[in-house]
Amino acid sequence: MYTELLANIAILVLSGFVGFAVISKVPNTLHTPLMSGTNAIHGIVVLGALVTLGKMEDPSIGIQIILFVALVFGTLNVVGGFVVTDRMLGMFKGKKPVAADAAEKAGK
Repeated sequence: MYTELLANIAILVLSGFVGFAVISKVPNTLHTPLMSGTNAIHGIVVLGALVTLGKMEDPSIGIQIILFVALVFGTLNVVGGFVVTDRMLGMFKGKKPVAADAAEKAGK
């Protein structure tokens, strides 16, 4: 039992290091497509948490709390990812010409 827990913790720590190494080398131009892809992955994580929470028979209160926290964090990650992606895409939108803004204000 302890060897399985130790192996799972080792995998978690190593995946954290690999994830940091990969993400830190992503150029700015690829950030928005990468964010959209991770939003899809986190959506699958949220769906998995919902399925796990629904399929467990008589889970303890501790397991329910852990699954609920995972569900909340996953949902926050998805929503935050879409907000960041929307803001980044908004940076590339063209601005209205100044003359058009003055004509709109004069017409109202």
